[in-house]
Amino acid sequence: MLEDLKQDIARLISLYETEKNRADSLSEALSQETQATRILREQIVELNRQIDNMKLSEAFKAGGDNIVAKERIDKLIGEIDKCIRQLEK
Repeated sequence: MLEDLKQDIARLISLYETEKNRADSLSEALSQETQATRILREQIVELNRQIDNMKLSEAFKAGGDNIVAKERIDKLIGEIDKCIRQLEK
């Protein structure tokens, strides 16, 4: 009976160590994925900024038509406001 108890305890310790190693691996993987997600979000923000700059540049190339340029700028401001609201969530 005592020998059975020792075997059960040894098995429990082995299972605990296996699960602890698995949890550590999953924690590390989560950390790496979180870092990758952060980097990708930063890239998205930067690319959106570049797109906005390009759109603004195009708006001023509207051939001197101030009404068209103003409409484009107003549209861009709306899009920027939308992006800001999404980032704040």
